[in-house]
Amino acid sequence: MKKTAWLAAAFAALVLAYVVFSSFRTQPFRCRVCITFKGNRDCRTASGETRQQAERTAVTTVCAQLAGGVTESNQCENTAPDSVEWLRGN
Repeated sequence: MKKTAWLAAAFAALVLAYVVFSSFRTQPFRCRVCITFKGNRDCRTASGETRQQAERTAVTTVCAQLAGGVTESNQCENTAPDSVEWLRGN
C-alpha cells in the first residue's frame, strides 16, 4: 500500500475517533426552555459546555419548531422564554 493511502487512512481514523469521542462526552449544563411565539408554545431540552450555550441551543431548537423562515426564526430567538428549567445530570 502506498504511503499516501496509509496517511489518508490514518487521517480518516483520527476524524472518526474525534467524532465518536465528542458525541459521547457529557455536557455539564442541561436545561429545558419553553417559548410562546405567535400563539404557539413549545419546549425543548439541550445541553452545553456553559449555561449560556445550553440555553442558546435550547432556544434555537424551540424556534426551529415554531418559526417559519429566517426572519421569524430571528424574531423567535429574541423572544424571552416563558421558562428555563435547569436539569441535573444527562
